[in-house]
Amino acid sequence: MSDTEKNIPEGWEVRKSRSTGLTYYLNIYTKESQWDLPSEPAKKESSGPSEVRCSHLLVKHKGSRRPSSWREENITRSKEEARAILDDYRKQIESGDTTLAALATKYSDCSSAKRGGDLGPFGKGQMQKAFEDAAFSLKVGQMSKIVDTDSGLHIILRTE
Repeated sequence: MSDTEKNIPEGWEVRKSRSTGLTYYLNIYTKESQWDLPSEPAKKESSGPSEVRCSHLLVKHKGSRRPSSWREENITRSKEEARAILDDYRKQIESGDTTLAALATKYSDCSSAKRGGDLGPFGKGQMQKAFEDAAFSLKVGQMSKIVDTDSGLHIILRTE
């Protein structure tokens, strides 16, 4: 065991990068890593909220995990067509012509459409990774760019 490994604060592990061979440090609780030797014991929670509340508008395409919805039994549009539809929706929301909730109620391919796209509060590990990463990076009131998941393409609005 090296001197560095003996002096590492509680809750951290020394790891070696497979790609560079450099040493880094892993917080065993949050799985966050850093290159510099930690000076304090590892925090048990990651920075940022433990839970967020979001609404979203989902447009599925033929490559989606389940290409059907309450609106359409058999979705045949391409991913590019789905992206163009969402681009148009984003422009309408950004211009103030409508709201995400109004569009989600009419057009979202998710069952949350009946709640204006509201998903309710959720924590980490409850949504697909790309969706979670986008949702937790938003500030309250901020809308995401288009987010691609196995379910389809989304725009996400953080509400709490």
